[in-house]
Amino acid sequence: MSDAARATLWARYRQGYPHRAIGAEIGCSSAAVWYVVRGRGGLGPPVRRRAARTLSRAEREEISRGLARDEPFAAMASRLGRPTSTVSREVHRHGGRRQYRADRADARAWGRAHRPKACRLATRPRLRAVVAARLAQRWSPQQIAGWLRTRYPDNPDMHVSHETIYVSLFVQSRGVLKRALLQHLRRPRRVRRPHRRVPNPERIPDAVSIRERPASVDDRALPGHWEGDLLQGRDRSFIATLVERHSRYVMLVRIPNPDSVTVAHALARRVRTLPASLRQTLTWDRGRELAAHRTFTIATDVQVYFCDPRSPWQRGSNENTNGLLRQYFPPGTDLCRFTQRQLNAVARQLNTRPRRTLGYDTPAATLAACVASTA
Repeated sequence: MSDAARATLWARYRQGYPHRAIGAEIGCSSAAVWYVVRGRGGLGPPVRRRAARTLSRAEREEISRGLARDEPFAAMASRLGRPTSTVSREVHRHGGRRQYRADRADARAWGRAHRPKACRLATRPRLRAVVAARLAQRWSPQQIAGWLRTRYPDNPDMHVSHETIYVSLFVQSRGVLKRALLQHLRRPRRVRRPHRRVPNPERIPDAVSIRERPASVDDRALPGHWEGDLLQGRDRSFIATLVERHSRYVMLVRIPNPDSVTVAHALARRVRTLPASLRQTLTWDRGRELAAHRTFTIATDVQVYFCDPRSPWQRGSNENTNGLLRQYFPPGTDLCRFTQRQLNAVARQLNTRPRRTLGYDTPAATLAACVASTA
């Protein structure tokens, strides 16, 4: 596969094109496209650029013409605006006056300029061990990178970007982090894929739009405002997820049956265990599982607001949390087999993990501070 074809492949892959369409454009099979993508873990190579200080192809062509006219190096260098030593070294490096060819010299120089930099995790064993240990504890690469900066503020050798961790996991040819650690990521995939999803809005009786929600909820300054949704498993098994907007505190609720009345009663039982100051509003997705929202509001005095169609980002904290929960409940898991006590243990782990959006404080500590300040 030519360099131009590979460049087109990665450009289309980043745009979300399917493998078959990419293969049709560059003239190869979808299996060949997948082979290239899998080899780099879905992470395309960085775009190489010629440094401004190096000789260009056009300059090498001019040198070749000058040699054909038997010009001295000084004359060619003066015309190119380069030092005489640059032209002299270029010619002698690529065969001398009689054998110099511009195309061949340019190709050799381009290949020789490719000097891959050693991965940061490959050259720092202590940093690599710390990263691997935190990944095994199901910390995300962003959480690890942020925690390292706060834990070792004066030791740059213990700093690493989250992107370096991802690349080291997905590109196994680096030989830095073991592939087994991929299973601890939120989404244990072998390759990075473009993010695509198709929302499926439903009509809900007497739904109150998020546009009618008080403006004070938007800035997350006050606690007690929640976002919620159902997380689905195998054979239509579900758990309800609730996330407090200010602290990102998580509560999980076992749902024995996904009908709206059962969901409303299960949520109400859980929410009624909270102090009154933490029961203000609930923002829910467009699913009909909370069609009995009036029953929930009567039982808890918590007003429910529904997101706009095709706008799950309006409850972004909950969407992010559902992604985190896939580390514990991968797609295809039967969620019915988990007890409420087990769900509480998972929520406790999430609530004691540092979060970048909280300045690497934990949701549990942030919520406790809010409750103490209002007591």
